[in-house]
Amino acid sequence: MNTATQKFLTFGDRQIILVGTAHVSAESIEEVKAAVRENNPDNVAIELDEKRLASIEDPDSWRKMDIVQVLKNKMGFLMLANIILAGYQKRMGEGTGVKPGEEMAAAIHAAKEAGIPQTMVDRPIGVTLKRAWSKNSLWGKCKLLATLLGTAFVSDDEDATPEKIEELKKNNEMDSLMKELSGYLPVVKEVLIDERDRYLASKIWECKGNRVLAVLGAGHLPGVQACLEKLAEGKISSDCSDIDSAPKKTAAAKISMWFIPLLIIALIAAGFYFGGKSKGWDMLSAWVIWNGALAGIGAAVALAHPLVILISIIGAPVTSLCPFVGIGLVAGLLQAVLKKPAVLDMENLQQDASSVRGFYKNRILRVLLVFFLSSLGSSIGTFAAGASLVASVTTFFNKIVSWIKGIF
Repeated sequence: MNTATQKFLTFGDRQIILVGTAHVSAESIEEVKAAVRENNPDNVAIELDEKRLASIEDPDSWRKMDIVQVLKNKMGFLMLANIILAGYQKRMGEGTGVKPGEEMAAAIHAAKEAGIPQTMVDRPIGVTLKRAWSKNSLWGKCKLLATLLGTAFVSDDEDATPEKIEELKKNNEMDSLMKELSGYLPVVKEVLIDERDRYLASKIWECKGNRVLAVLGAGHLPGVQACLEKLAEGKISSDCSDIDSAPKKTAAAKISMWFIPLLIIALIAAGFYFGGKSKGWDMLSAWVIWNGALAGIGAAVALAHPLVILISIIGAPVTSLCPFVGIGLVAGLLQAVLKKPAVLDMENLQQDASSVRGFYKNRILRVLLVFFLSSLGSSIGTFAAGASLVASVTTFFNKIVSWIKGIF
């Protein structure tokens, strides 16, 4: 027994065994198989959700994906984040010859061979990513995007060796990683680690049987153990309804969706009314140029079709004033129509997602890149143009003040 990666917890007549793994570790695969055989549990809990289980059982299921529907359902950012993270794990696994999640598949296979029931105990990845995004501030979202991009474009020279992978299962290495994440992206750490520790512990606690063996990432061991002990003491409940779905938008959030568009329109209208036609047209031009140019640059960086770049330039100033349709959606859908993904792109999706070159070569990934970079350019353009408009208003601010005084 490896005491660094296995924890035996006893609660009355019930025993829960936690087995911590590194997700691309050959040793973890063998350790998981041995743990199932030697402990002969009543139930094997797996750190997977039903959707990821389905993808393991049917490796070709991703071929059924419709990129157009993904964008229409406003799942573009979530899919891109998921692909980037999967690509990063795949690059790590290339140094060990192990596919990401293979140890979870090994646990399922070993349990099935022994006739032991399995329970999927993780929260759906889509819910986790939505919560991480919605709970972040604007600055937090920017840092999260920067982290994802850094992960996507990490050099191949930094691929993990088997020795580095095995180091991930040591508590001191994980503690330092969690501490770093907590300091840089505290909300992401809360959603990705703390909430999931509680969720995993609650679902493991609810598993049937007096002897449960749970296979989960080594980084979750301390947190899950602490939550299980609190559950046993009655300090917390196993009800996770408060964290098992994406937060609903508050009334303030819904109002804020319209705040910036209405503010932009009001500033430009004020320019025409108080500053004259010349000032008004200058402000309107600034909005169009900043927003359109940066959206177009984003599409161009993604090597979008020339027509997509043109539409991004023309459409961004308009779509930025509508909270329901972003230029990324328009550009991504048009790119998908003009450069329709082929079967080969679907077959090579996972392989291509592990390199920068692959993102540009694969038409599915290119659509997501166009969607993301045109959206990013338009967002930056919105704030840059907004700052320019506010600066322009200061030149006739006294007229606005006099007009307000006249009203009252």
